Amino acid sequence: MKYIPAPMPPSPHRRLFFLLSAGARRVQRWIDAELAGRGLTQAQSGLLYFLGRDDGALIGEAAEALDVAPSAMTGLVDRMERSGLVERRADPADGRAQRLHLTDRGREARAFALDGLRTLNATLTDGFTEAEVDAIARWLASLQTRFPRR
Repeated sequence: MKYIPAPMPPSPHRRLFFLLSAGARRVQRWIDAELAGRGLTQAQSGLLYFLGRDDGALIGEAAEALDVAPSAMTGLVDRMERSGLVERRADPADGRAQRLHLTDRGREARAFALDGLRTLNATLTDGFTEAEVDAIARWLASLQTRFPRR
């Protein structure tokens, strides 16, 4: 059964922040439940996605791409390394720098997480036209520039 969203009244009182926050919490709980069966978290999945595209990235590059503090990324990488999902390797050009690489287990976990992402995206976009989804995506992307990280 297709989900048909109730039309919003054309009003300046749409409660956008509330709707955005409440929707994000529900989606996050759904993602947490889906990933828990594989022992993954949202943060881990984000790094797995990123390294699938940019294997060998520096920790700082990964932190910037995922919009997290470098110290938080270091802790995340520590946990993922202990779980066998990623490994650090010295940068050949700068032995002090560490590059992040997916392990075989990390690639398997990434494939699982990507399947879940496809399901999530299908659920999120069900009942909306491509033009509506494009407008929503453009609006959500604009939030990152309108509200820079502090």
